[in-house]
Amino acid sequence: MVSRWASLFLVLVASCVIPGSRASNVTSLTGTWTSKSDAVFTGPGFYDPVDELLVEPRLPGLSFSFTDDGYYEEAFYIVHSNPTTPGCPTAVLQFQHGEYVLNSNGSISMFPIAVDGRQLYSDPCTSNSSDYTRYSQFELYSEWNIVIDSYRGQYRLNLYEWDGTPVRPLYLAYRPPLMLPTVTMNPTTAAASSTSTSVSSRHRIKRSFQNRHVTNAYKKSYLNYDFWWWTGVFLMVGGGSSYIFLQARQLKTA
Repeated sequence: MVSRWASLFLVLVASCVIPGSRASNVTSLTGTWTSKSDAVFTGPGFYDPVDELLVEPRLPGLSFSFTDDGYYEEAFYIVHSNPTTPGCPTAVLQFQHGEYVLNSNGSISMFPIAVDGRQLYSDPCTSNSSDYTRYSQFELYSEWNIVIDSYRGQYRLNLYEWDGTPVRPLYLAYRPPLMLPTVTMNPTTAAASSTSTSVSSRHRIKRSFQNRHVTNAYKKSYLNYDFWWWTGVFLMVGGGSSYIFLQARQLKTA
């Protein structure tokens, strides 16, 4: 989690960034944007706020969503290769949402709802389980612009990190944006006491997908359903075979 002083530093940097050009944008920022893999999207398909479950997409990628009234959501699935041990790549899934501000100098500041951010970190060669934690990171993008990609024929969003490093290109996928509720979805006790709307919002959220068959995460059950199902099959087959055998015997003796 970024410190308060680090956040202040990035805000100050934003005020000094050379203004970016937004006059050439061919469309608005509103919508859901995704990277080239076309596999990662914000919304309930990436994060289930009821079970607080991050769902691993089929391919790595990034996705951002923006609303007209200043809310954003982001979904990151990043895989880092390991050159020394190719069989040990690390993977990170991150979810954040909150409010964004388009600064007068052409930069974008993103202020996440701290209690709602989630991160899942996996390193298969150091642990058999993944580290699931809260995640909150103020973000500053020094410049942005939207053009029409000459190869794909789609709207393309170009983002640049606070130091000018370009983010991988993002393409418009949905408009209106595919997003979860913009309110606090998983409030802590302190947050719950400060806003009654956030407290009740969790109970108003309806799932739009089933977690089963989408993720490797599962809840253990005390009953072994597979065992009892196969036991029932064997009993039915055995009972039927015995009945047929006895009937055949009776016909033979008669």
